[in-house]
Amino acid sequence: MRIKTDIDNRELTSGHVLARNSVLNLIGQSTPLLVAIFVIPFLIKGLGTDRFGVLTLAWVVIGYFSLFDLGLGRTLTKLVADKLGVNRVEDIPSLVWTALTLMLLFGMVGSMIIVMLSPWFVEDVLNIPRTLHAETLQAFYLLALSIPVVITTTGLRGILEAHQCFGLVNAIRIPMGIFTFIGPLAMLPFSKSLHLIVAVLIVGRLVSWLVHLLFCLRVVPKLRHGFVFKSSLLKPMLSFGGWMTVSNIVGPLMVYMDRFVIGAVLSVTAVAYYTTPYEVVTKLVVIPTALVGVLFPAFASSLINDKSRAVAIFGRGVNYIFLAVFPFTLLIITLAHEGLGLWLGDEFARKSTVVLQWLAVGVFINSLARLPLTMIQAAGRPDMTAKLHILELPFYLVAIFWLIKAHGIEGVAIAWTARVTIDTLLLFLMAQKLLPECTSYNRRIAVITTIALLALLSGVLIPQLLVVKVLFLIISLPVFMAILWFFMLAAEERGSILNRLKAFRILN
Repeated sequence: MRIKTDIDNRELTSGHVLARNSVLNLIGQSTPLLVAIFVIPFLIKGLGTDRFGVLTLAWVVIGYFSLFDLGLGRTLTKLVADKLGVNRVEDIPSLVWTALTLMLLFGMVGSMIIVMLSPWFVEDVLNIPRTLHAETLQAFYLLALSIPVVITTTGLRGILEAHQCFGLVNAIRIPMGIFTFIGPLAMLPFSKSLHLIVAVLIVGRLVSWLVHLLFCLRVVPKLRHGFVFKSSLLKPMLSFGGWMTVSNIVGPLMVYMDRFVIGAVLSVTAVAYYTTPYEVVTKLVVIPTALVGVLFPAFASSLINDKSRAVAIFGRGVNYIFLAVFPFTLLIITLAHEGLGLWLGDEFARKSTVVLQWLAVGVFINSLARLPLTMIQAAGRPDMTAKLHILELPFYLVAIFWLIKAHGIEGVAIAWTARVTIDTLLLFLMAQKLLPECTSYNRRIAVITTIALLALLSGVLIPQLLVVKVLFLIISLPVFMAILWFFMLAAEERGSILNRLKAFRILN
């Protein structure tokens, strides 16, 4: 694989680079989803519902450990992109080594905190069967020790993303994402012990860290010239990273705390009935995530030099997310019961269908929120999103505990969807404040989103006959996509998409 070490700043926000990298990101993030669809039923059968419920918590914890980087992973991406934007590449090595040193130190502190809290968390907070306490505790100890590796990997990946090296990023992400599901499955013939399965996952993380480091040394050759730590960089890093940390703590907490509340109030069995549809439908987020991961450094560069370019990126990003996510959401909501029954059986379908439908609505709305969130943070205002998350948290907590007692796991899904809906509305208003030129995009998206939600509601309310549902989809999807095509996209955007499709057809 050829690695480009010198990047012209003009390439960072060019249309073909952003489009190519978005596709690479989408492939990298969706491939593990396809593997998960086939593997999860075997894991549930092999581990049992209780053990699988604990394993899903381990997956969450591995991802959530990035909070201990105090926002320095995303900070590093922004600062490196800023330097590329003003052609100050000689400043990049000091940025990188200073940030990675801080991340390593914070990771070590995080490891000690988790080790101390694990007994209380496993034995008193989560409603885990006593027979699983010992192996769950050992698994959490192993997870704690992996924190420095996990968070420094986010920093290394951020360096590659700032240089728009998404081919390299996804060359690592794909096998790593697949291994997250295949690793536990491969262990089942030998052991069902949770701590051994988690140990296998951690070995995969170590390999990922090493490969990221090697690629970074090739993309930024000056990193090989020696370690450089600049104390003068600490203040800007910690200032930006501090607010990012608030979002990194509170944001994922609101995303993932629902299953921990279910485990504490109900049972880990209920966690499985909630988490399984959650894990499936939230994989739709790979579409906006693939796009905004590419757009974050592009926003950071264009907001410095070309605000009109930033506005264009914002508008097109919202349009493409809408066009890509809505059809899948309508399919999931309409065929939720049939899909769950075919995949996991009638018991899962009976207990999880309504959960899946509510979460699908929330994921659709939350997908749109990714664009304004990314733009606000790239503009150097992570304090705005952090304050919003702090404000939302207590209301969300009250809503979860109130609705879980009244409606069980379905109530939790309702609370989650209500929270992301309010969050999305406020994020678009914040983005409009920073870039007033986005106002026309916001008005258009408000109208079309309202129509889309009515269509999704229709998918829930239609008669529960498969033939009726299929007929509804055959009629509604083309009609709604035509509305989106002509109402949301400008003539030049439609022409650009058609030209790309023609080029693809010629190549094939």
